[in-house]
Amino acid sequence: MNGANGSQFMPDEDLLNTVLADLKRTVREYTTAATESNCPKVRQAFNDLTMDTLRLQGDLYTNMSQMNMYPAPSQALRQDVDKQIQTAQQTQQKCQQFVQQKTSGAGSYAQDPNVLQHQANVQAHNPSYM
Repeated sequence: MNGANGSQFMPDEDLLNTVLADLKRTVREYTTAATESNCPKVRQAFNDLTMDTLRLQGDLYTNMSQMNMYPAPSQALRQDVDKQIQTAQQTQQKCQQFVQQKTSGAGSYAQDPNVLQHQANVQAHNPSYM
């Protein structure tokens, strides 16, 4: 990228690193927008934008790596990767159990001692309530 006088605006490597960083940021923003959208069509649009941007980021990274402009990260140990996957799966399972427990109906919620105590207090102070 040359300026009017033939000088380079900035080295190609710096420019490409800036674009790569911006693509990473854009993916985060699109992902946030997708997770916070209420409309299925809007959510799908942001999912599509996320995937397109991830492809662009991947292509740019590959090209930069081939030109020795971006050093490849060091290899992770398989046991470390497996441990991270296992931890993520356990967290996901706990979240699913929590959501299931909380959304399985008011039956289990209504039997909670705190809820029962609150209901008793409300009835004692306001008999017409409930």
